[in-house]
Amino acid sequence: MNKIHILIFFIVFKIQAQTSVLNSADSLFAVGNYSKAITLYKSYNNQEDIYYKMAKSYEALGSYDDALNYYKLSVNVNPDDALIKYNYAKLLAATKKYNEASAVFKKLIEKDSTNPNFHYELGLVLEKQKNNNAINEYYKTYKLDTIHQKSLYKIAKHHLEKREHHLVTIFVDKGLKFYANNLKLISLKAQNYFWQQDYRNAIIWFEKLIELGEESEYIVEKLSLCYAKHFMYPEALKYSLQLLKYNPKNAEIKYSIGTYYLELKDYTNAEMYMQDALLLLDKPLDREYLKLATALNHQNKYTESIEVLKKAINENPTNEYAHFQLAITLENYYKDIDEKIRVYQNLKEKFPEGDLVTYVEQKISKLKQEKFVNEGEKKD
Repeated sequence: MNKIHILIFFIVFKIQAQTSVLNSADSLFAVGNYSKAITLYKSYNNQEDIYYKMAKSYEALGSYDDALNYYKLSVNVNPDDALIKYNYAKLLAATKKYNEASAVFKKLIEKDSTNPNFHYELGLVLEKQKNNNAINEYYKTYKLDTIHQKSLYKIAKHHLEKREHHLVTIFVDKGLKFYANNLKLISLKAQNYFWQQDYRNAIIWFEKLIELGEESEYIVEKLSLCYAKHFMYPEALKYSLQLLKYNPKNAEIKYSIGTYYLELKDYTNAEMYMQDALLLLDKPLDREYLKLATALNHQNKYTESIEVLKKAINENPTNEYAHFQLAITLENYYKDIDEKIRVYQNLKEKFPEGDLVTYVEQKISKLKQEKFVNEGEKKD
């Protein structure tokens, strides 16, 4: 074998060996063994050829600084490769290097303004920078691709924030027409109905989210409120009880559950949840104590109700309704009719021009008539 043949043999062998290294590295990358892939890539002779592969490997590994360095090297070697620049810009954005990302996306758009994703990704960067031009980029995306789900969501969300409900409906429906189970768009549709106080339609779309496995504290809370708005207390109670799982110590939720039980005439549970809520609440509680007193009165627990109503009055001495409910409770508690009359007379003295003075006067008159009849029967 002469020297030329030997030289050719070694060249071919070297090329085959390098090809084998590259193929092995690619295989390791494909199955997620990024560290070993990187080690093999580094042993490849023509490093410029695999800068992009190195960048992708480091990115997959989560070593973003190394990935960005290799992306930059790859862009310098391949200045006209849009895919490399696109992935480089996306990683810049993901690592919060928004100015650099914006610059790369703008250069990509200069080269190809008809690519909808270039505009969409630029919109995301501008949004992070709180730049009002973000919505313009989302609209450009939509004009280039009228079924672009992500841009439709961004546009609809923008109009929801501005409470431009008609426009929300238009863009959400465009998206759902192409992909009926887009959870983000369904969520916007439900919220759009909710903020318009169209609770019945809001229920339909929030329920659809639940059906699609998208349960969350926000969705459960809104469903509970929507059902309560339509006096559908069994359903409101169901979702309030679910809501309590997210925050077992939430006094407001417990109080709402108590009020729903009260509406459903389950006074025992109403009392229990309201008592729990009152132990947790840190605010004026006269309204809450009044509700609890109602639950107690329905169970003929007048002694407990009187104590609760006294607490309500202590919380807000000017609450005429609390004084009135205490008077009604004392009327039921006292057996002596003179005591009952005295309760309402005292109430009239406290609120001589109150909203309930007519009812108080009627109560006094009725009790006096009852006393007169009773005394007449005794004489007979």
